[in-house]
Amino acid sequence: MAITKEVSNEIIEVSGQYKIIGVKKVTTINEDGEVISRSNHRTTYSPDTDVSTLDADVAAIASTVWTQEVKDAYQAYLATIPQPEPIDN
Repeated sequence: MAITKEVSNEIIEVSGQYKIIGVKKVTTINEDGEVISRSNHRTTYSPDTDVSTLDADVAAIASTVWTQEVKDAYQAYLATIPQPEPIDN
């Protein structure tokens, strides 16, 4: 009885002005070659993500779509978001 686990990036999407990358990961558990469990997990990455922390296939896309112009525009956008006031206890 061999149980194996495989995680794969099933869908990689790029969307929006700031080229946000969405990834659908699928985890498959097999026992003796038969799938006994499958689960999905979604995550997103923004242009301020360290590309070296990404899976190779996602990093290749990020390196292509996250130009310096996109990164600069995203940082400028973040600077316009008001910061919350600290809560005094």
